[in-house]
Amino acid sequence: MRTALAGMTRRDMLKGLAAAGIGAATGAGSYGYRYERHRIGVTHAALEVSGLPAAHTGLRVGFITDIHRSQTGTHELVAKAVALVMAERPDLIVLGGDYVTNADRRYMQPAADALAPLSAPHGVFAVMGNHDDDRDMPAALAARHVVVLRDSRTRVTINGDVLDIAGLRYWTHRVPDITRVLRGASPNVMLLAHTPKRLVEAAALSVPLMLSGHTHGGQIVLPGLGAIAAREFPVIAGAARRENTAVFVSRGVGTVYVPVRINCPPEVAILTLNPRALA
Repeated sequence: MRTALAGMTRRDMLKGLAAAGIGAATGAGSYGYRYERHRIGVTHAALEVSGLPAAHTGLRVGFITDIHRSQTGTHELVAKAVALVMAERPDLIVLGGDYVTNADRRYMQPAADALAPLSAPHGVFAVMGNHDDDRDMPAALAARHVVVLRDSRTRVTINGDVLDIAGLRYWTHRVPDITRVLRGASPNVMLLAHTPKRLVEAAALSVPLMLSGHTHGGQIVLPGLGAIAAREFPVIAGAARRENTAVFVSRGVGTVYVPVRINCPPEVAILTLNPRALA
């Protein structure tokens, strides 16, 4: 992935920022490695969704993304993320991709095992990220009763009204291809896209709600500079809106390239859906 800064990759940028943080701020790198990357919490957000049926007012969605199970992305951290979500008792749960790093098959089954306790009345749904493969990781999740969406959609009925849940492969980005995934969906559709870059296409197609991860919230956020490694994204973290599309981008659970978080703690999210008020 390329950034707009001097042609540097996101990997190079994060490594450079980690070095800068260690060099410029006493103890910042050590704190980000030893403590902050483990300080996971629950983010509660209310999202106003265009056209949301009255029957879905107050629907609660648990959202976990970017666990990056690896040598430094431990089972204990993922298990804590799972426990935090389950304690909130959401109506459905979505997983946003990047379960491992660099498609490392050694951690695919452990990642799926750590997520296995997840359950919700209306199901658990997942997309893949750019660090996942297209065979073993989806199979591991599916074996644990997770509905994996790869350029596909499914439908659930909640309180008598339908909700379509569509999921994109990471590399799917052309409007005609996304249109094919959404063809036949009800107006009430939730789009799962690992990268928030798909907000451009989602807004063009008037998708009412999109959930993404991928950015890690920048992972390293320096005072006065912000999340330099994530500036290429239309939304870096949190809730936002573009035209009729509400979006939430999670900071995620794990880390990538460098096992450090600075001013950007990990999170799981509980999202409460409400109808968007008419202007």
